[in-house]
Amino acid sequence: MEFKFNGADAEGFKVDFNAAPKRERKPRKPIGSKSKRIAINTLVTLLFGAIYFYVQLPAINLHAEEFYGFVFLLCAVYCVCALITSGFQGEGVKGYFSFVKKQCTIPFFLSAALIITAVVGGITGWVVLRADDYQALLTVTPADFTDEVDEISYDQIPMLDKDSAEKLGDRKLGELADMVSQFEVSEDYTQINYHGRPVRVTPLRYGDIIKWFNNRSEGLPAYLIIDMVTQNVEVVRLEDGMKYTTAEHFSRNLYRHLRFQYPTMMFENPIFEIDEDGTPYWVCAKKEKTIGLFGGVDNNGAVLVNALTGESEYFEQPPAWVDHVYSAELIINQYDYYGMYHNGFWNSIFGQRDVTVTTDGYNYIAVGDDVYLYTGITSVVSDESNIGFILSNQRTKQTSFYSVAGAEEYSAMDSAEGQVQHLHYQATFPLLLNIAEQPTYFMALKDAAQLVKMYAMVNVSQYQIVATGASVAECEQNYRTMLAQNGLISNGQVGIDQTSEKHEISGVIAEIRTAVIDGNTNYFLRFEGKDSFSVRVAANRTPYAPLLSVGDSVVVIYTDYDVGQYWIDASDLDIR
Repeated sequence: MEFKFNGADAEGFKVDFNAAPKRERKPRKPIGSKSKRIAINTLVTLLFGAIYFYVQLPAINLHAEEFYGFVFLLCAVYCVCALITSGFQGEGVKGYFSFVKKQCTIPFFLSAALIITAVVGGITGWVVLRADDYQALLTVTPADFTDEVDEISYDQIPMLDKDSAEKLGDRKLGELADMVSQFEVSEDYTQINYHGRPVRVTPLRYGDIIKWFNNRSEGLPAYLIIDMVTQNVEVVRLEDGMKYTTAEHFSRNLYRHLRFQYPTMMFENPIFEIDEDGTPYWVCAKKEKTIGLFGGVDNNGAVLVNALTGESEYFEQPPAWVDHVYSAELIINQYDYYGMYHNGFWNSIFGQRDVTVTTDGYNYIAVGDDVYLYTGITSVVSDESNIGFILSNQRTKQTSFYSVAGAEEYSAMDSAEGQVQHLHYQATFPLLLNIAEQPTYFMALKDAAQLVKMYAMVNVSQYQIVATGASVAECEQNYRTMLAQNGLISNGQVGIDQTSEKHEISGVIAEIRTAVIDGNTNYFLRFEGKDSFSVRVAANRTPYAPLLSVGDSVVVIYTDYDVGQYWIDASDLDIR
């Protein structure tokens, strides 16, 4: 019997001679010695940290949330470097875990310690446990409105809000041919009290990065002062430009300049101000967290940075010319804590006895040498009425509460807009003034172009008493008349004591136009040699205004508060 071997009988015994031989993965070798690897890891981490610090500028402070993110990121960078330089040694999941744990022991424990610190610090500052401390952040002193709030003079009433000031500032820059192509007006528009008058100040900024390169050696050449009473815009040109601003880059950027000089300090947003000599400064309030690690935000003094030279100094009590150490948002938040928690945390949720909050809006007013924040106070249950208001000094945080029940601000704004609804004017957020010992909302009325056209006064207690006028004097006169008609003041209080210095201008009338505003006839005069109408004569102030004719030579008498944006309101006339 003959047996023959057939390969098919091997039943799967096959050899693929084209298959590549299987190679075992060799572990990567670590780089150098252990000390060398640690040095490389540390160097890379420090380099990354330096770049991140230069760009992001975190405060090196346990009270700053960004500090924890910074340290966690450095720990992560170190761990990645350690894994790379050590060769990713280890077999399987368990092996790699042991390897990673060995290489990242120090970063792991550092991160764990920071997490524990943050959690404990957050719990110790929890408002549920520390409600008494939160309500004590702001000391509120009850005061009497008519006793402590004097009747303010016209040259102290700010008649422009920020939006209107921005319009005027942009228009003024457009008139400056040597600047408009290279610079823009910054959006700061800080309200300050300058030489006893309320003004808004704002610096210029570079139009773009290319224009920064072209002009950085000279710096920003000017800043603007907008008078909030006369609406006059002044461009203050600087002999030496501002080289330390928020519009700068690299080392001259204000934020970076501050951080490298004060690496551990936390700051509020810098505020642009000028001193009484007109020198521009940045007021950088020092922020502190006083409850636990992250709660109880408050300010403690400020660093003043000279915008021209970059010189800086910390003042625990800033000089008197500084107006903004405590921001409006900070004061409002602290009052809300006071109003919510002065009877305990649980009362703010259950029962809500005497729980109050600030209204949705605020404004500023100059009093003496300081700027005060004004905002209304209402019940936590919104009922469109105020129980009072606060005035808070933004330099010292001294806060007074005035119990004046009446309409809340937006109801008063609606009442004022209702008086001129045919003109579609919009009211600014009101100020609260003392007019004839009556708490009174005062607001400007603006057109669609955000320009002030009229003024309105609304009685707080009886907000159906609304008066308007083309000038502040006219508005107040109409308002006092309405108060007398409603029996709130005597007839002897209707007149206005206008003690402001009187001025005169003269000219020959070239053209007269008339318009009826709020029922009063107004005569607009253009003098010979002038292209625009520069004087307005109201018939209710000057009864013989209808007798004026083209060709008359007149002397116009006016006071400081009769100067408007477009024309002078004559308080009297002489015809020669």
